[in-house]
Amino acid sequence: MYSSGSGSGSSNMAAAPTSVVVLDRGNNTTCTINLHGATVVSWRVNNQEQLFVSKQAVFDGKKAIRGGIPFVFPQFGSWNYGPQHGFARVIRWHVEKSPERLPSGDIEAMFCIVDNEVTRSMWNFPFRLSYRLILREKELHFNIGVYNVGKEATFSFNLLLHTYFKVPDVRRCQITGLQGCTFVDKTRDGAMYQEVRDVVTVNEYTDRVYQNTPQEHIITNVVSNRKMRIQKYNFPDTVVWNPWVEKAREIQDFGDDEYPNMICVEAGHVSAPVILLPGTAFEASEILQVM
Repeated sequence: MYSSGSGSGSSNMAAAPTSVVVLDRGNNTTCTINLHGATVVSWRVNNQEQLFVSKQAVFDGKKAIRGGIPFVFPQFGSWNYGPQHGFARVIRWHVEKSPERLPSGDIEAMFCIVDNEVTRSMWNFPFRLSYRLILREKELHFNIGVYNVGKEATFSFNLLLHTYFKVPDVRRCQITGLQGCTFVDKTRDGAMYQEVRDVVTVNEYTDRVYQNTPQEHIITNVVSNRKMRIQKYNFPDTVVWNPWVEKAREIQDFGDDEYPNMICVEAGHVSAPVILLPGTAFEASEILQVM
């Protein structure tokens, strides 16, 4: 279940050797994690792919992978000290626990990173980050632990799972659970608005950070016209993103015509940072369920 091989092909760069970990529950239900960024690059339920990965995605072990579920930490957005969205999605993670079948029949694996010279050059704190994935019959569970292992310094961070869902037509998707929430509209210079719609639809370039969102969202009309349920704990924010026509052309590792086939609905802690005292931990989790 633990294999090393090449990443999916990239049209503009030769794929560098990379390690992937595959969780295989049987019945054509699998989850593939690329150790570059601990990026979930595939989640298949009954052999149907649930996640979008761009055909132009680069698997060179340097750039963030365009699609799947990149791991955003310790910064959301642009960062003066390092790459956009932090370093967690562009460094190699360790396999803490290889895939293992639980008594329930579900498959579990664990990944981690700890501070090293590279991370300390951008963010000079001792930390440990653990990432536990459980593949169920129609669910994917994520459990995250951030540990301040230092004895003196308090640190703060953002955390987000940048999930790209695969959809037949983004214009037909509806997202529940956002009505009444305030949001920062990044397409309008960060202006604040309140969402009045009972379901949110995407028909244009969309980049919104919804604040204090409920613990559950449902996205309609994902793969095979199914619904996707998102349940989140300790993730107070929900980001909705689609680059649409113009932005898609500007993104090198994203196909010009791919935007109708993806929607990002991302659970995060990004409006305000998490502040972590020495010797303490922060935990957050998310469950994705095909309905």
